[in-house]
Amino acid sequence: MARSPLTLAASVTSALPRVGVVGARALSEGLSGRFDTALADLDDGGRVVVRVPVDASAATEIAAEVRALRALTPGVRGLLPFRAPEVLGEASVGAAPAVVVDFLPGYRVDAQHLPAGRGAATSLGAALAALHSLPVSIVRGEGLPVRTPEQVRSDAARVIDRAGATHRLPVALAARWQQAVDDDALWRFESAVVLGGVGAASFLFEDADGVPGVTGLLEWHGLSVGDPAVDLQWLASAPEAADDVYAAYVAHSDRAPDAYARDRARLYAELEFAKWLLHGHESGRDDIVGDAVELLESLAHGVSDAAIASAAPLGVDDALALLDRTPGPTATAADTSMHTDAYDPDELSLWVDDEGDARAAATASDAAGAVDFADPNATAPLDLDRPAAPIDLADARRAGRDPQTAVHGDDLSGDDDPERASEAALRRWLAEG
Repeated sequence: MARSPLTLAASVTSALPRVGVVGARALSEGLSGRFDTALADLDDGGRVVVRVPVDASAATEIAAEVRALRALTPGVRGLLPFRAPEVLGEASVGAAPAVVVDFLPGYRVDAQHLPAGRGAATSLGAALAALHSLPVSIVRGEGLPVRTPEQVRSDAARVIDRAGATHRLPVALAARWQQAVDDDALWRFESAVVLGGVGAASFLFEDADGVPGVTGLLEWHGLSVGDPAVDLQWLASAPEAADDVYAAYVAHSDRAPDAYARDRARLYAELEFAKWLLHGHESGRDDIVGDAVELLESLAHGVSDAAIASAAPLGVDDALALLDRTPGPTATAADTSMHTDAYDPDELSLWVDDEGDARAAATASDAAGAVDFADPNATAPLDLDRPAAPIDLADARRAGRDPQTAVHGDDLSGDDDPERASEAALRRWLAEG
C-alpha cells in the first residue's frame, strides 16, 4: 500500500528539522510504484521532493543515487550546463530510508517524441558531452564502479553466452553479436564518466525564448566510469532526433573522436532483448521467456537483409519498429511524469510532431523496403550508411497496464493486447537496467 503524502511530509520534517512543511501532494516519477514520492512545500517558500523505496531493489538504487549525488561537489556541478538534484537530508519511514532532495522544475520528453533540429535534440547532445567530459577522478575518488574497455567487452560477451545457453536465442543474432564482440576495432574507446544507460526522459527541459533546452538531469544512480556509448543507446528509439543529438554530442565533446560509438550503442540496445530473455529464464517466468523469444525472432527478421561489408561497423535495425503491432508514437503519449506540476501540455506540443500519423506512415514506408523475410537466419553486420529503424517499445499506457506488475508476477495472458503488454514490460526492464 502506497504511503500517503502526509506520511512522507513527516519524514521531511525529520530530515530537515529547521523547516516546516505547509503542504504536500503525491508526485509521480513514472517508475511504476517502485518509490513513494511526494512534493512538499516549505514555510520558507522552498519546495523539496521526498522519496521512499518500496522494496529492496529500489532501496539499493536510491542508496546508489545518494552516493552519486554527494560525489557532485559544487566544483563538479559548476562544470555541468544543467542542474542535478542536491541531497538535503535523510530520514526513515518505518524501516525504509527516506531521501529529501531539492525540487527541479521542468518537463520530460521520451525519446520517440523528441523532435529533430535546434533545441531539445541539440541541447541533449551538448548535455551528454558535458557529462562524459567530467574528470574520471570524480568517480574513482568516491569508489564508484569503474569499467575498462576490456571489462565492458567481456560483459557483452557474457550476456551473449548466457542468452545462448538458454537455447532460445536465434542463431542469426548469436552469430551477429559474437561478430561484434570479436571485432577489436569496435572496442577501442576511452572510458568516461557515464550514467550507465541514461535515457532522454532522464533530462528536464525548460524553454528559453521559445526554444527548449536541458536544465536538469535526474536518475544518477548509475554514475560510474565506462563506455560513453551506453548513454547513447536510447538513440535507437529516437527516429527523428538521433542524428542531431549525436552531431551536437560530437561537436561539444572534448574527447578523441570515437568512430564506433553509435555502433556499440546500437549493439547495447539489441542486447537488452537478450537481457529480457535472461530475466524470464532466471526468474522461471515462462510468459516472459515466450515474449522475449518472440521479440528476438522479430529482431532477427528485421536485420536479415542488412548489407554485408567486411569489417564494417556494426549497426542495428530493430524489428520492433517494423511490426504492425507496434503503434506509432503520438504527441499526446509523451511521458512528462515527475517534476511536471508546471508543465503545460499545449506548450510541449509545439516541440513534438503534430502529425504522429504522418510519421508512422513514413516509418512504415521505410520499413517496407528494408525487411526481407526470405532468409530469417541470414547473418551480417549492418551498414550505418543505411538508416536504422527505430526501437519503439510501446509505452505502458498503450499497453493498458502497469508494466512493473507484468515483470513482478502479474499474469499477462488476460490482457486485451498481450503483445503490447509484453513490449511495455520490456520497456520497464530497459528503464530499470
